[in-house]
Amino acid sequence: MLPVRAEAGKSIRSAAADRYQIKTMTQKTTVRGFRASAVKAGIKYRNRLDLGLLVSTSAAAIAGVFTRNQVKAAPVMAGIERLKNGPPFIRAVLVNSGNANACTGPRGLADLHTLCSRLAEEMDIDPSEVLMCSTGVIGEPLPVDTMLQAIAPLVSGLSRTGIDSVAEAIMTTDTVPKICTKTVTMGDSNITMAGIAKGAGMIAPTMDPPHATMLSFIMCDARVNPVWWQEALERAVESSFNRITIDGDTSTNDTVLALAGGLAKNKTVCGGSEGDLLEDALADLTQDLASRIVKDGEGVTKCVTIRITGAENRDQAMAVARTVADSPLVKTAFFGEDPNWGRILAAAGRAGVPIRQELLTLRINEIEIVKNGVGTGREAECAAGTAMKKDEFSVTLDLGAGRAEADMLTCDLSDEYIHINADYRT
Repeated sequence: MLPVRAEAGKSIRSAAADRYQIKTMTQKTTVRGFRASAVKAGIKYRNRLDLGLLVSTSAAAIAGVFTRNQVKAAPVMAGIERLKNGPPFIRAVLVNSGNANACTGPRGLADLHTLCSRLAEEMDIDPSEVLMCSTGVIGEPLPVDTMLQAIAPLVSGLSRTGIDSVAEAIMTTDTVPKICTKTVTMGDSNITMAGIAKGAGMIAPTMDPPHATMLSFIMCDARVNPVWWQEALERAVESSFNRITIDGDTSTNDTVLALAGGLAKNKTVCGGSEGDLLEDALADLTQDLASRIVKDGEGVTKCVTIRITGAENRDQAMAVARTVADSPLVKTAFFGEDPNWGRILAAAGRAGVPIRQELLTLRINEIEIVKNGVGTGREAECAAGTAMKKDEFSVTLDLGAGRAEADMLTCDLSDEYIHINADYRT
């Protein structure tokens, strides 16, 4: 559960930061066969980590999904091309915050290749074994000369315990680094998986293979079949990162990369019961990271599960869930702790899905506030309002048309969100 707010209407981000920061400072995230480091390159701000490096000591099977936004950043374009045409193995991921390298034209791709080539030279590997990701302000060229000077210190600083520093280096408006680990026992092998993520605003990932601002990097020491690994990541992302929204805006840079280094010496996973075990861990890890992104969203005071049931099919359930989850009127009602059920029904009604309003039932947690399309009365609304004072609650809308269902994880829309984004560049 999220920390209880000290004062109504105030963001829980500071309290969440205190809680996660204590955990981050006491843990040392390690995955067999992976090294990492981060440096202060001065990309946008001085005296903060903003350039990170993740390295596999062996050729790692790579899987990836990228934003569906038609305006794509240079790293996304390069990543899609690399995963489509290159061998399914890489050695390193370079990532920066403070600058998205988006809408920078041919120069953006040239700058990316310059940085990746310099890193490959420093590591004595082929440039095709390096992928790069970026997050930050759109429309500004990378400060390449400054970043090139940071490559050597970045490589010399690689260590087993550097993953936590990279989690900090990729933060923009995040208040806390987001780190999660999972372990799986597979025969005589113990498999370790760790993931880091960033994201607090411009979060409504819709990611395609291999076509999530949200970034996530997953490291695993299992031996995997690369084709199966890609398919497993796609399924995990569809049920996790693609089911969250903070503000309905899909970024130019959303990316999830999963590396499997193979040093666990297990039998190569390509499906079956062992594949199910590893995929379950991957799904749990991505869902954990996705939840942390919403809870650390810009100005967030409420984390809300939107559950649509009784739909004719899953696609219709998802369409209604996403429309309700993204509605500014619904989200501001959450912030005001107001069970304004009319806003929820109105949002559902414009989702492009056939709806019979006389069949609709709506609940806040387990409190029924609409039945057969009509409100159940003031007493139920008061009880629902009390439930909405908690940091987390659920909204369940039954369409009464079938058996399909779908969930989205969303949040409220507060005045702090507006303040953060009104002067993000200036």
